[in-house]
Amino acid sequence: MTTTPQYLVPARVDSPAPKERPGGPLGRWLLQHRVAPVGPESDGAHAKPQAWWKVMSLTGVDYFSTLSYLPAIAALAAGALSPLATLLIVALTLLGMLPMYRRVAKESPHGQGSVAMLEHLLPFWRGKLFVLVLLGFVATSWIITITLSAADASVHMVENPVFPHFLHGHEMLITVILLLILGGVFLLGFSEAVAVAIPLVGVFLLLNAVIVGVGLVDVFTTDGALSQWRHALTAGHGGGFGLLLPALAAFPSLVLGLSGFETGVSMMPLVAAGGKSAQEREASRLRNTKKLLTTAAAIMSVYLVATSFITTVLIPEKEFKAGGQAAGRALAYLAHEKIGGAFGTVYDISSVLILWFAGASAMAGLINIIPRYLPSYGMAPEWGRAVRPIVLVYTAISIGITIAFGADVNAQAGAYATGILAMMVSGAVAVTISAFRAGQRVAGAAFTVLTLILLYALGANVVEKPDGIIISAVFIAGIIVVSLISRVSRTTELRADAIEFDDEARRFVTESIEHDGELNIVANRRQAGDRAEYEGKEAEQRGINPVPGRADIIFLEVSVVDPSAFSGTLCVRGVDVDGYRVLRTESPAAPNAIAAILLALRDATGVRPHAYFEWAEGNPLGHLFRYLILGRGDTAPVVREIIRASEPDPAQRPGIHVGG
Repeated sequence: MTTTPQYLVPARVDSPAPKERPGGPLGRWLLQHRVAPVGPESDGAHAKPQAWWKVMSLTGVDYFSTLSYLPAIAALAAGALSPLATLLIVALTLLGMLPMYRRVAKESPHGQGSVAMLEHLLPFWRGKLFVLVLLGFVATSWIITITLSAADASVHMVENPVFPHFLHGHEMLITVILLLILGGVFLLGFSEAVAVAIPLVGVFLLLNAVIVGVGLVDVFTTDGALSQWRHALTAGHGGGFGLLLPALAAFPSLVLGLSGFETGVSMMPLVAAGGKSAQEREASRLRNTKKLLTTAAAIMSVYLVATSFITTVLIPEKEFKAGGQAAGRALAYLAHEKIGGAFGTVYDISSVLILWFAGASAMAGLINIIPRYLPSYGMAPEWGRAVRPIVLVYTAISIGITIAFGADVNAQAGAYATGILAMMVSGAVAVTISAFRAGQRVAGAAFTVLTLILLYALGANVVEKPDGIIISAVFIAGIIVVSLISRVSRTTELRADAIEFDDEARRFVTESIEHDGELNIVANRRQAGDRAEYEGKEAEQRGINPVPGRADIIFLEVSVVDPSAFSGTLCVRGVDVDGYRVLRTESPAAPNAIAAILLALRDATGVRPHAYFEWAEGNPLGHLFRYLILGRGDTAPVVREIIRASEPDPAQRPGIHVGG
């Protein structure tokens, strides 16, 4: 009968990093809920998963709220051709955006979206900077969604005759108050946000259905309504291509009706799923997310076509222009004119509420995607995974942007469209590459066409509203600067989630301690990896460092694999090279890995290890930059500083000895 060897070191040791100690009840409350790390079991650790249709309501407060203003924008941009231009948007939604994001959901099943699909195209630091640029566009789109929607809600509020007249001129104050209330909802929790979203979306869609029904009856019963529209449709345009070109020209102005897909994918971890195994739950979550995307697209497509048609036919063209009663609020105009002031006021209130809460889907998207990247890159504090602190940060940024733009909807529209279109382009590029790599040439060609269409819309938007790309650049620069500062400030963290030792490594450590009750580790940067190298290294260290004359030693080697990464699990292997025992591992940074292993060995064995180094030649500043960028430099002093920062008691710190 064989027996399992008894080793002093377990197969897996949790990270010896000091645990966060939030100060008092407030600190514990702030750090209570955290965004789960990416993985098959990250079922929304900061929130209870919800049924797909409930999550759709939260994403829909942004998507469906565009009905408040999109028909007016379409009529202003395309005139009588507005229904045709809207049909192009619907075709793009159902034939392009929906298949694209269903594929994005399939290939990033943990909610990272197209950013995750593109992350691996570029290696090392180039890939990280590429992701930061994409996150800059994501932040632009979603933060401006929060501020623009709240500002638009305040406009709808002050323009309704029932609301107090003294609200005029106080749009900025109203917008700031709305943002504070929105942030307060998310401080309570995700479930509370969903509970608010469901009735807002349900009532808003129902009211729009009433307006559409009444409007269609009026279209077909009002004498001359259809004939006048048909005459306006062909006047000056001719037919065929003459109708299509103006509709294509108006297309970039209407892409706001495509917002919401990326948010839906980002909230995949929060969609409830069934199944016994992780694989079954992942498949169930993907099916439910596809239901979410498809249902939202179908509902929105029907409403877009219907509302564009009735508003174009029933509302005089002059009312869509600046100062007109239907400017930016075509359906509200019809609600008052066709159904009455009471219903119109109810619709206005519903519009104000859903526009205010439209920022909720953007806030949920920000909570669920950015903390999955920046803290794992070391480019945000670890508390950046906690939901409530980042809600406070996003709310403060939103208030600052609102003040900077004077709560002006038009001033923010360019940045809003730029951010949304940039995200769509990134998604289209990602699925195009994915399709061609999978050998799906037809799908790849179709997604290439979609990419070109979205690039055209993005280019047209940048030409028409260049301030949008400038604002996006400011967001990108801000994220990069803050990320790099955070990365530098976190260099002395252990940066190991856990340490795993194979059986050979565990045997080496056990035998070494049993030899003389001590643990002596010699750090080595592997060259040839042969007997001569270790024989020379041992003789050198016994000559320049206080290694006890006959003490047993173990070599420790760290191979730097991707210095742009920040943390992960260290897998330590034991290798015997002609009688010399070597522990080998791979890590983004050599000093951090050595410090983590020394502390883990101390915690597992109760023996305080001693590590031996030699001084590195060269300029200290050069070593510093090499460490920050390449993960290695003058290792010994950095190892000591990391250990000092992690262990406050000098008597408990592993010994660091440097000679040469």
